[in-house]
Amino acid sequence: MMFDTIAAISTPRGEGGIGIVRISGSDSFTILEKIFKPKSKKSISSLKSYSINYGHIYDGEKIIDEVLVSIMKAPSTYTKEDIVEINCHGGYVITQRILEIVLEKGAQIAEPGEFTRRAFLNGRLDLTQAESVMDIIHGKTEKSISLSLNQLRGDLKDKIHKLKKLLLDVAAHVNVVLDYPEEGIDDPIPKNLIENLHKVVDEINDLISSYDKGKMIKEGIKTAIVGKPNVGKSSLLNSVLREERAIVTKVAGTTRDTIEEIVNIKGIPLIMIDTAGIRDTEDEVENIGVQKSKSLIKEADLVLFVLDSSRELSKEDIEIYETITNSKVIGILNKIDKDKKLDISRLSKIKEWIEISALEKIGIENLEDEIYNYVISGEIEDSSEKLTITNIRHKSALEKTKQSIDNIFETIDMGYPMDLIAVDLNDAIDSLSEVTGEISSEDLLDHVFSNFCVGK
Repeated sequence: MMFDTIAAISTPRGEGGIGIVRISGSDSFTILEKIFKPKSKKSISSLKSYSINYGHIYDGEKIIDEVLVSIMKAPSTYTKEDIVEINCHGGYVITQRILEIVLEKGAQIAEPGEFTRRAFLNGRLDLTQAESVMDIIHGKTEKSISLSLNQLRGDLKDKIHKLKKLLLDVAAHVNVVLDYPEEGIDDPIPKNLIENLHKVVDEINDLISSYDKGKMIKEGIKTAIVGKPNVGKSSLLNSVLREERAIVTKVAGTTRDTIEEIVNIKGIPLIMIDTAGIRDTEDEVENIGVQKSKSLIKEADLVLFVLDSSRELSKEDIEIYETITNSKVIGILNKIDKDKKLDISRLSKIKEWIEISALEKIGIENLEDEIYNYVISGEIEDSSEKLTITNIRHKSALEKTKQSIDNIFETIDMGYPMDLIAVDLNDAIDSLSEVTGEISSEDLLDHVFSNFCVGK
């Protein structure tokens, strides 16, 4: 497949020890020959693939930088094209100048994700593997990266191909019945092929059911810390983060806006949000924070409802409790280092209660264990061994596949013509092909690769 030669800076902009300018395409070595002089004085064409070569980048007769240049010859490269990577000194000015020289010599600036898009279009990766590259870059925990590496390895691709093979076996029988009626093949689908359909549905159900946990590992659990003022919400956030992130005072209403931080609990990223204390207030700014807190309760994946165990249950506590009973909630009894005055018998809808002292750092590990178990029920420990999907696009395509197969079972049960089975079979196979990108629109590819950074 022929493309223009592209180039981009592949390392983060700013000061650093090394900056990398990447070039990919059929003119990569021609462009390099115009700007790079190896210390070895060898011609660019004679340099070995997978070699690193010391020398200088020139702009005309002027030395721009002392560099190491990696040479990678097609087709055994990331894009399956000739690739050059210029390892120069880091810093915005020098990497930008080298990129400008590369562009002046004939390369085109790469669009976001264009290197990976070429890897997909040239057959180096399927779409699930291409998406996993972005997930690895944005991974928040080792567990999320582990899932992405499984996908990059081709586990999901292999699974989809296996399921397609089962459906194609059924489709072959159906097509023979429809296309060669003179062969006298009975219309009903044989038992072994019916088993194929059931097997596909079972495996698709497993993949679909893995999505919620996969999404949690990949994107994090949006966790709202709620309660009335001065129950210790900010102290709780600081204790879990192991740093003084939120301001803590004895003055009610100190937190007037949300504070958001990501914390890693056993490989699961929690997006913890310290909210303004919920109460009736005449303060306009604080009231905005209170309304924001109430909105976050509806949006959150998990609510940590904090009560002060050293104070009696109040009207404000009850009002907050009634607001959150439809949410996934863990109750937290804070300030257990003081005398207990709280009676929670009226809060019977909350099944999980953890006693802590956020200020004294007591019970925090127990809370973390409870959050982990409550969110994922302890079933994610072997996620690196079990195929898990994390992308809503994959889930949607699998759900369409399942619906098509359900239609086939209905057609068989109702005794409808075999033609209808053929239509739904084709739809099921096409939906599976959407997962791997074997069937994909230009708009879909634009959407997938637009989320990448430039240079990848």
